[in-house]
Amino acid sequence: MSASMFERYGGFVNVSRIVSAFYDKALESPILGPYFANANMQRVIDHQTKFVASLMGGPASYSNEELIRVHKGLNINEEAFLEMTDLFRETLEDFDFDEDDMNAVEKAMNDRKPYVVTYN
Repeated sequence: MSASMFERYGGFVNVSRIVSAFYDKALESPILGPYFANANMQRVIDHQTKFVASLMGGPASYSNEELIRVHKGLNINEEAFLEMTDLFRETLEDFDFDEDDMNAVEKAMNDRKPYVVTYN
């Protein structure tokens, strides 16, 4: 039985490092930074670590309903979502992710886009 992407890239410890590095970039982004102006970043990083772990085949999971609930009222638009996926991919590159694995994570994020982006 082959190891999951989550296991191959170091489990929660490394996923937490990846997510923290992503948020360093996101907070500097003029597009994403304002979304986190009043956020408890430790809490955001904790939840995002579990979410990314789930996308990589780890033990955590988030339902579509949870994603809707968490992002409701944030008015996340297409531009912000694209910025997020671009910066996340850049972060995965920084951590030497394989191209196929980066594509898989990006696809999993894009599959959940309807539950995150606010469509008016």
